[in-house]
Amino acid sequence: MPIILRLDRVMADRKMSLNALAEQVGIANVNLSKIKTGKISAIRFSTLEAICEALDCQPGDILEYQKRTDI
Repeated sequence: MPIILRLDRVMADRKMSLNALAEQVGIANVNLSKIKTGKISAIRFSTLEAICEALDCQPGDILEYQKRTDI
């Protein structure tokens, strides 16, 4: 998948735990964990907005596009 999630990196930079972020964002730990590990196919803008607000970051800090090399 050409979209890479960097949530773990931003969380580490902000020294925020999964539990703390899940509580601030208002989603279940398991769902946030899926986002963190990239095991999702979509994310709601409202969730992305809440994550960015909690981490004081931009969407581009969390999402990265990586060009496919197999095409």
